[in-house]
Amino acid sequence: MGFLNNFIGACIAAVSFAACCSCDNSNLPHADAVGSEVPVVDRTAFAKGADISWITEMESKGMKFYNESGAETECTALMKEIGMNAVRYRVWVNPEDGWNSATDVLVKALRAQKLGMRIMIDFHYSDTWADPGHQSPPSAWASYGIDELKEAVSLHTKEVLSLLKKYGIDVEWVQIGNETRTGMMWPVGSYQENGGKNYAVLTNAGYDAVKAVYPEAKVIVHLDGGHDNGLYDRLFSVLEANGGKYDMIGMSLYPCWWNNDRNAFDTDWKPNTDACIANIRKVHDTYGKEVMICETGMPVNDPDNAKEMLSYLLEQTQALEYCRGVFYWEPEAPDGYNDGYGLGAFADGKPTKALDPFRN
Repeated sequence: MGFLNNFIGACIAAVSFAACCSCDNSNLPHADAVGSEVPVVDRTAFAKGADISWITEMESKGMKFYNESGAETECTALMKEIGMNAVRYRVWVNPEDGWNSATDVLVKALRAQKLGMRIMIDFHYSDTWADPGHQSPPSAWASYGIDELKEAVSLHTKEVLSLLKKYGIDVEWVQIGNETRTGMMWPVGSYQENGGKNYAVLTNAGYDAVKAVYPEAKVIVHLDGGHDNGLYDRLFSVLEANGGKYDMIGMSLYPCWWNNDRNAFDTDWKPNTDACIANIRKVHDTYGKEVMICETGMPVNDPDNAKEMLSYLLEQTQALEYCRGVFYWEPEAPDGYNDGYGLGAFADGKPTKALDPFRN
């Protein structure tokens, strides 16, 4: 592990002070120097995981993580110790500070690979956050029409995944876009553009690119609002009508994010969670696809309530053979990290009881 640790440290230093092209691997050693042996993992098991994309950035700020006994522990290893078997990493095309670039993702994925953890890659197709309110194309693609965007999506997807594969990373799932309720790379890739044709074209470009590098990987189309069946019927009916290709439906579920008037947090997580479970059944029945909870989270300042919700969610989803897993979104984040994120599950560098259900 000595070489790997030194290599990871060097890569973290490289991405922390310089903006780098998403596929700039000039600071990386030859793949043979790291080794390409892929640990055997059980792909039939229910995925219990977390998106921990912030970890290298956190480490650059001097943040540390500790296990239940108080021993300092690298975050990925800590996730496994908690009971998780999978991790998720977002990818940005040309991020200003280098975080979430292909190189940064490789650094994190190597850790997970060494631990025998399963890996999901989440392509945002942006230089920064892509979500329901933000779907900006990368600055280098801003003037592209649909044909140029299609080619750019294909090339970017292949380049990132080929870099990971070169270093022996076994990618099991790949998201084509992040929370794409209205499409991606607005306005060209909006789900309304050409009756949804452009959105389907870009989704298919990503799908084909994934299969060219990782033929066995499951391709996910991911939406927010997992409790909202109307949203899923609207988007997936448009995608299906335009020949969209995907293997799995991904959902985000933040059951306390909105109360009934959609204006504030609500401590009662059960109505939205039950609605999400019902939605999983409905979309599976309608579209015949497996489902993944790609993101979930609860207020960090109420770990008892969070533990209760997560216990219920894991119990209910594992009872559905076509629901393949649950990922917590950035549990390692302390309260208020990154200008106010409050849905993590750590305090003072240690996991709260909110994550106890993963241990079972």
